[in-house]
Amino acid sequence: MVAFRRWRAARPFWGGLLLALGGAEILVTEKASLKVVMHIGMQGLAGYLLPTLMLILGLLILFNPAQRLFYSILGALLSLGTWVTSNLGGFFIGLVLGVVGSCLAFGWLPDQEPRRARSWRRRGQEPVPHP
Repeated sequence: MVAFRRWRAARPFWGGLLLALGGAEILVTEKASLKVVMHIGMQGLAGYLLPTLMLILGLLILFNPAQRLFYSILGALLSLGTWVTSNLGGFFIGLVLGVVGSCLAFGWLPDQEPRRARSWRRRGQEPVPHP
């Protein structure tokens, strides 16, 4: 368990996971048997291509965090592209998961110390007054 926590702390775990889950959710909604399902392009090729790329980018963020900036920007653009090609972005759920995951991955800093809870900060030291 400690090894997994160490591995997770060394990469934008939640960003990559949310982006991958967003792509997977959109792929699942492509198979929905509803009358709302839209297919644009060659037999709906873009409807399957964009969420598949989102899923792959989410995994790449997890396993290759050095390139997270490029992957997260591309993931955000693909997530927004699913609005048109994949049932309104997987009925908004996949779209929101993809955009939030991309933003989390983009904002992750590798050398930042973990934050302490406010209660721990209050117990350890008094706040410094601002001039």
